[in-house]
Amino acid sequence: MPRILVVDDERGVQESLRMLLKAEGDVAIAGDVEAALRETSVATPDVVLLDLVMPGRSGLDLLAEFEARGVRAPVVVLTATNTVSAAVEAMKLGAADFVTKPFELEALRIKVRGLLEKRALEQEVERLRDEVEERQQLGRMVGRSEAMRAIFRAVERIAKSDATVLVTGESGTGKELVARAIHDLSPRAAGPFVAVNCGAIPRELIESELFGHEKGAFTGATDRRIGRIESAHGGTLFLDEIGELDPAVQVKLLRALQERTFERVGSSRSTSVDVRIVTATNRNLAEEVAAGNFREDLYYRVAVVPVELPPLRERREDVRLLAQTFLARAGGGKKLTPAALASLEGYSWPGNVRELENAIEHGLALCDGDVIDQGDLPISIGRTGQAEALREQWRQGQRGFEETVMRFETEILREALESHHWNQTRTANALGITRRVLKLKMDKLGIEAPGSAVSDDPDED
Repeated sequence: MPRILVVDDERGVQESLRMLLKAEGDVAIAGDVEAALRETSVATPDVVLLDLVMPGRSGLDLLAEFEARGVRAPVVVLTATNTVSAAVEAMKLGAADFVTKPFELEALRIKVRGLLEKRALEQEVERLRDEVEERQQLGRMVGRSEAMRAIFRAVERIAKSDATVLVTGESGTGKELVARAIHDLSPRAAGPFVAVNCGAIPRELIESELFGHEKGAFTGATDRRIGRIESAHGGTLFLDEIGELDPAVQVKLLRALQERTFERVGSSRSTSVDVRIVTATNRNLAEEVAAGNFREDLYYRVAVVPVELPPLRERREDVRLLAQTFLARAGGGKKLTPAALASLEGYSWPGNVRELENAIEHGLALCDGDVIDQGDLPISIGRTGQAEALREQWRQGQRGFEETVMRFETEILREALESHHWNQTRTANALGITRRVLKLKMDKLGIEAPGSAVSDDPDED
């Protein structure tokens, strides 16, 4: 319930306002500035009714204290007609409004109710803003980095319109997830979401796939077929890898975007369609336009609202959250060891989020029990990630120089031995050292072949 603070030294005014406003909220009473400060320290009021003239410190002093202490509640100043100039001064100090005594009770109640409603709206807006800032997921997109929070905010704004969107980013960054989130948050959410990978459909079939065809339009067209654009009527069409489209199909798509009409293959009759278009590519379409591979007019049509997804290596703070999300979606309650997490966070992820998801699936398939360790991850990730983790631990002073060098040397030798099936002679040749030196290093670092099953020539130096 809203909290109303009445600050007035007159007992009659206190009781009148308590009775008047008890239906609007919890009414607290303070007879002077010190009592008012004690009340605000217990709980911040939603509205303050403040008399300017009181024994001791004045209402103006209380306004100054509110400013210093960050109390942001709207203040209605209660003032006599001969102190209106003081009320004006109070407004300069941040008061929301003033009324003169004697005041009309019902008018004052309506004024307080309006301020409470405005305050409630402001608090809701602030709550929603904080929720967006703290959000770590939108649809199936996950991230706590500022880069991803910016994407979340952009998607929420974009979804409200029908503008054509171009989502760019490296392969595996989650471009279809952005398209799906735009659809799900839009007024078209109840309509279909139709996704087409333009690069996965043969050039001779893409036109029919998008626009449909009439019976007999070409050899094998035994029936009329509805295309993907028409199937998305009332919803969203997602065209992934739009940069792969054949130039002839680009012309027809341009017309569909401009006029919201198209013809099926083999038909001269136009069909109207109500569809929102979201496109995506991992190419630089501006460079494709300059090279003559993509129509300039179509580029400007699809790039009305651009959204660029950052690669995973530029938002490493999201790796742990993503990994845990993929584990939770898989079920089973399995966890990653600290070493496995260090490898994941240290890896560069050229395949982005898709590669991370595949790495988690790999770990789930190979792990024993409920724990995924570093050795359960793909070899490239385990080795590279551990090396990056070691560098970072050294930079932060968590490992000494000698220990870091020893760990690096251990990993390099172990990887070389594994790649040569633990044959010491071939491993030494590949490293450019003698077998004797390799054996000395193995003994020093405590590296042993699994099961001691080493097929090698013991006499070779």
